Amino acid sequence: MSFDEEWSAARATATASVAMRLNQVAPEPGGGGGDLEVNQDHIGAIGSEAYKLHTRLQTDGKHAATATTEAAGALTRENFASGAALSKAQTTWESQVKTLVAACANISNGLNYSLSSHAKDEQQLHADFTTSALNDYLK
Repeated sequence: MSFDEEWSAARATATASVAMRLNQVAPEPGGGGGDLEVNQDHIGAIGSEAYKLHTRLQTDGKHAATATTEAAGALTRENFASGAALSKAQTTWESQVKTLVAACANISNGLNYSLSSHAKDEQQLHADFTTSALNDYLK
C-alpha cells in the first residue's frame, strides 16, 4: 500500500468517527457553570497553611538527624554495612526535606504575591475607570 492510499484510508476512518464535542464543563445541578472562580479568602488560607507547613518542616523534619547520624557512625565503626546505608538514608532525607521546605515557601510566597498583585490591579482599574471619559458617559 502506498503512502497516498494509506493516508486516504486514515482520513476516511477519521472522518467517519468525528463527533461534535463542546469545549466546556457540563452545568452543575441547580445552576452554576464551569467558570473559574478565585476566592481571595481561600487562596489566603492555602498560603497560610503552606507557611505553617514550611515552619513545622524546618524543625520537625530534622528532629531525628542527630540520633540517626550517631547511629550510622556507631554502626560504621563496628563494620556494619547498614551504617553507610543509614547515613545515605539520612542524607537523602535531609535533601528531600529541604526540597519540600522550599516548595512550601514558593507556594506561600507565590500566593501572597498573587493576592497583593491582584489587589493592586483592582485598585488601578478602579482608579482608571473613575477618572476616564467613559465614566462621564455612563452617568
